[in-house]
Amino acid sequence: MPELTALGWLALAAGAAVIGLSKAALPGASTIAVALFAAVLPAKQSTGTILLLLIVGDVFALWAYRRDADVRALLRLAPAVVAGLLLGVVFLAFASDDGVRRVIAVLLLAVVAVTLWRRRASAAAPRQEASGPHRVAAAVYGALGGFTTMVANAAGPVMSMYFLAARFPVRAFLGTAAWFFAIVNVSKVPFSIALGLITPPGLVIVAVLIPVVFGAAFIGRRIATRIDQRLFDRLVIGLTIVGSLYLLLAP
Repeated sequence: MPELTALGWLALAAGAAVIGLSKAALPGASTIAVALFAAVLPAKQSTGTILLLLIVGDVFALWAYRRDADVRALLRLAPAVVAGLLLGVVFLAFASDDGVRRVIAVLLLAVVAVTLWRRRASAAAPRQEASGPHRVAAAVYGALGGFTTMVANAAGPVMSMYFLAARFPVRAFLGTAAWFFAIVNVSKVPFSIALGLITPPGLVIVAVLIPVVFGAAFIGRRIATRIDQRLFDRLVIGLTIVGSLYLLLAP
């Protein structure tokens, strides 16, 4: 078993619960889990460990929303996402563990900034957004999503903003996101193994936390229609900022 403190295990369990909730009802909330895992584990190991737990969550999301995906949106994103993934692989091959931790923090803060900016822009000009994102937006969001998901597993808020801009109905949003992240996350596994991000201690952590992910996912699906989304969004953004600043400033 990995040598972690009780507080460390509690933080990892909280992160696993957030993953389950994000896959079932609250896309983008997984950035909190990224911060929690990177605070407890070495940065690179945290990336590989959380990837496997995200795939566990993807299994639940596909089961729940497997028939609701917009295939055309997925195909439109594919080229840019692949380019972003490959750029992330190159970065991880040369970056130090400390460098990865700080890049995770900066990416999370950037994701929060993009999220807030897009929401303000959408509220200020709803008619412009209603026509859907342009191909340039698909390229930008796809590339940023591919890079952030490879380096930090933090593409949730980025892609959520893209899907919101496209005005997807709730089930189409969740179904398209489910297929997008399932395909992307599975495609990252060979790269993560080659880069040494997936380790035996990480596999033990995943095995322990799988029930937490599934339990939180089932709970999330039940309470999805009762949650005050605006309040939860504010909590997600606030906690993500706090976690990012901790990763950025911690020695």
